[in-house]
Amino acid sequence: MAKSTDAKLSEYRAADIEVLEGLEPVRRRPGMYIGGTEGPAGLHHLIKEILDNSIDEAMNGFADLITVTLHDDSETVSIEDNGRGIPVDKHPKFNKPALEIILTTLHSGGKFSAKNYYSAGGLHGVGASVVNALSEELDVTVWRDGSEWRQSFSRGKAVSGLKKGEKTKAHGTRIKFKADQEIFKIIRFSAERIEKLIQEKAFLNRGLRVVFRDEVGGKETEHCYPDGLNAYLSHILQKAKLEAISGESFYIERTEGIKVECAFCWTESTNERISSYVNGIHTAQGGSHEDGFRSGLSKAIRNYMAVHDLIPKGIKVTADDIREGLVGVLSVSVPGAISQLQFQGQTKDKLNNPEIEHPVDALLKTFENFLNSKPTVAAAIIERISLAAKARAAARSASQSVSRKIGISHRLNLPGKLADCSSTNPDKSEVFIVEGDSAGGSAKQGRDRATQAVLPLKGKILNAIAASEAKIKENSEITDLISALGCGYGASINLDRLRYSRVIILTDADADGMHIASLLMAFFFRFMKPLVESGHLYLGLSPLYRVRLGSGSKEEIRWLYSDEQKERFIKGKTSREKMQITRFKGLGEMSPAMLWDTTLNPDKRNLLRIQIDNESAAITTFEHLLGRDTAERYRLIQDNAHRLEVDV
Repeated sequence: MAKSTDAKLSEYRAADIEVLEGLEPVRRRPGMYIGGTEGPAGLHHLIKEILDNSIDEAMNGFADLITVTLHDDSETVSIEDNGRGIPVDKHPKFNKPALEIILTTLHSGGKFSAKNYYSAGGLHGVGASVVNALSEELDVTVWRDGSEWRQSFSRGKAVSGLKKGEKTKAHGTRIKFKADQEIFKIIRFSAERIEKLIQEKAFLNRGLRVVFRDEVGGKETEHCYPDGLNAYLSHILQKAKLEAISGESFYIERTEGIKVECAFCWTESTNERISSYVNGIHTAQGGSHEDGFRSGLSKAIRNYMAVHDLIPKGIKVTADDIREGLVGVLSVSVPGAISQLQFQGQTKDKLNNPEIEHPVDALLKTFENFLNSKPTVAAAIIERISLAAKARAAARSASQSVSRKIGISHRLNLPGKLADCSSTNPDKSEVFIVEGDSAGGSAKQGRDRATQAVLPLKGKILNAIAASEAKIKENSEITDLISALGCGYGASINLDRLRYSRVIILTDADADGMHIASLLMAFFFRFMKPLVESGHLYLGLSPLYRVRLGSGSKEEIRWLYSDEQKERFIKGKTSREKMQITRFKGLGEMSPAMLWDTTLNPDKRNLLRIQIDNESAAITTFEHLLGRDTAERYRLIQDNAHRLEVDV
């Protein structure tokens, strides 16, 4: 790097320091608050923030009905509850209605103490204001103090004052918002995703009625589950097509102080599935409460096996053996007066409070009493655990035998087209699967050679849904891919040998590129599913358009990722603005520096993690898109032709 001159160094002065005020930090760095703006997860997180506020009202006994409406434009959502209603009187310090302060000021709300909420999922006082900051339009209606109150906002700022309407005895809040097209690349709320979230909240709050009105699909559904977590567990088992061993599931709860309730059972599956929640918030990455669940359950099982002399001779039973096939739901409710919750980030994917582990651990240890009271069921569970331990021991013995035969001189037979990275640490390495030599050439030149590998594939790979396994083994592109990853496939897959922590599908941003990406995802789903389930598979987003605004020193570059985003962008500009739009036909057209700056650079790129939310739905989708029955594929094209550039 060339050394900077003294003149350039002196150009960086106090005037260059920016101080972001109000909700501007949210608009400038939305990923910090909602996790990202490229895919559907960040967009739907807006719904979650507002819905969680209504759930907090229900958790504290102030509401028993919540209604969520997806409006007919697919871009606008309303969430209404019959709780107390957001306060509308003027704040004594700021001389503004509390409603306006809550929606326009970060870290404002009534959940910083236990005075107003016994327990709550909202902690930082930013949820509603974040949604307001990222909404093109947001309208609030409040029913309280004997009247109806209304106020409108746009992009974090009030566009009207608080208006008092007609008198009413009703109480509650309705927030209607439209996501901002300047922030989100694609704005299309998914009815299926919303209903899944609603159903989850209804399961967790026993007896709460949550209504979903889908104006796009023209239907209305209500979710209410008096059996709570037991109903949730049954739902999970039904979706996964699993059955509890001996037909027995278990429910344990603790009601004093930190409330803990869990429902769980063992199945014949080889996977462990635990869904955990804290104050109604889904902790996808677990945390201290899940640690307590696993620890307490393992202690209960070990104690029971030791007392009844059921430990297999010569085999050590591990915690993984005990939890193999375990399916469970854990919900913890923590009063604000007992502990201040500490989550990992605003998206609250992981709980960090160490003091919450003990009460969960203590409750789960009492499961030993259940086993003592039901010896027949206990015998079936212990047999299941013993078989898991024996299978693990046998697999380890076979693996060690194979390793000895191979010897330490064995080397991976890597494909010649792979441009590998220099790092040998899988945790710090990633591989980009790109289409064609042209894209491969740009990616190889633009990448970080220390940590990024590139594997070019020729054209569209074999359709793994319609092809036989014998055909898969004969296909050179697929065998090259399997060799590069190093972990095997099918029944012999071993993720301990995976050479890269991230496997990134990177194709052109057009229809052909999406087709190739679909074929690759189909292969991973059918033959390397553990790699997907473990979170190693990603889809890299490359820009479809480059927009130059202005000229000379004032020139600004914007990258757009779809035709829909381009149309919205152009619509928001005036005819007087100088604009030059370039469409990329493929990654190969981008220079190595441009590809690094937009697509490869970890600090700037957009990655979507591929995950399986619903396995049966995924199977059906792949069969319809890539299966041998063309009738269903024709129907899909006919139904969606208005959204695609296809000739039907």
